[in-house]
Amino acid sequence: TEGAAVPELVKLKLERNTKLAEEKKQAAAAKSEERAKQRAALKDRTVQYEKEYASTEKELVTLRREAKVNGNFFVEPEAKLLFVVRIVGIIKLSPKPRKVLQLLRLKQLHNGVFLKVNKPILNMLKLVQPYVTYGYPSLKTVRELVYKRGYGKVNKQRIPLSANEIISDVLGKDGIHGMEDLVHEIFTVGPKFKQASNFLWPFKLSAPKGGFICKRHGFCEQRGGDWGNREELINDLLSRMN
Repeated sequence: TEGAAVPELVKLKLERNTKLAEEKKQAAAAKSEERAKQRAALKDRTVQYEKEYASTEKELVTLRREAKVNGNFFVEPEAKLLFVVRIVGIIKLSPKPRKVLQLLRLKQLHNGVFLKVNKPILNMLKLVQPYVTYGYPSLKTVRELVYKRGYGKVNKQRIPLSANEIISDVLGKDGIHGMEDLVHEIFTVGPKFKQASNFLWPFKLSAPKGGFICKRHGFCEQRGGDWGNREELINDLLSRMN
């Protein structure tokens, strides 16, 4: 049947298929190019962030030294970031603290969240003092938490942050395209902190290696305990819980 006429519909189908394949190829190439650009930009920003962290740290060291030389006291800058961990379960909780813990997204034992330091948040923490412990996390702690236990909220689902695209798809419109962008936004409490923090699912931490001291008593009490503000010492606790 050499030279048999190809039916019109088959011809149309072949044309359509080749056109679609070409379009698909072009779209894939464009996407790949875009991804390469994004990665390069993220790399540059990461280097920039590292410099920023180092210069901030260096500046603080210089100021501390100057103060010491001149015999003055150096007042440490106010902390902007808090990490709050719930240390009590749900049994025998009165309604008000229960509601506040819900609002802070601390719904389970050993859940943790990043919060901005401001008046309303501090007032809320006052209401739940005996049920949580909190402090000021260091850059190392923030990074380890996000990299090891970071899960994002994508379509109301808890998705592990296994690729930068997951972050980019949700927070790209806010200029956050990858892990380091996210860490930077959280640690520096940037303008898009609210979106970044809300995107991160509350961290589900393990019970601390070596245990707590005594949950019924406050960390600042003379006899020692666990609940309340432990400032920089939260880093030690989180390294045992992560």
